[in-house]
Amino acid sequence: MPNFTRDNAIEIWKKYNTDNALLKHAIAVGAAMKYFAKKYNGDENEWEYVGILHDLDYGQFPNEHCIKVKELLEKENVDDYIIRAIQSHGYGQCTDIKPETDMERILFAVDELTGLIVACALVRPSKSLDDLEYKSVKKKYKDKAFASGVDRSIIENGCKMLNIELEEFTKETILALKPFGKEIGLL
Repeated sequence: MPNFTRDNAIEIWKKYNTDNALLKHAIAVGAAMKYFAKKYNGDENEWEYVGILHDLDYGQFPNEHCIKVKELLEKENVDDYIIRAIQSHGYGQCTDIKPETDMERILFAVDELTGLIVACALVRPSKSLDDLEYKSVKKKYKDKAFASGVDRSIIENGCKMLNIELEEFTKETILALKPFGKEIGLL
């Protein structure tokens, strides 16, 4: 089993991927996972590790997303529960593995939401998370043409699984991403 470190996760990620945009997304999801680990009494390093590796198979195997990841992570000697957590974020789209733990539910919900939040920051004049507020994300959330690849129903289902309001979850996710703005391609 590898160490649950950020560097180890990025090293594994880079073995299978070269897309810089996908790496930025992985880092954003990892940052959000680490943030929520504190709130849900999870292991911050473990949750960040899961977030960084959640799309490990997407770049090379988009048609086998959340399936091929099992084989790849088994080669890296990653524990089954970590693999299951990663596979569960595709529940209802590419797997039938339902998110059951807090870590799995957070990953399920935060994956799409981080993409929306970053997109919202990118269209701001500042191109930064520093001045991004919930009301701006809420407005863009309602506009289905904006970041149309973001499946809002997944975010909403994730919030239901977590028994958390969308507004609160969005505000928390913005806070989670702010310290990582430059690393995920924002100013």
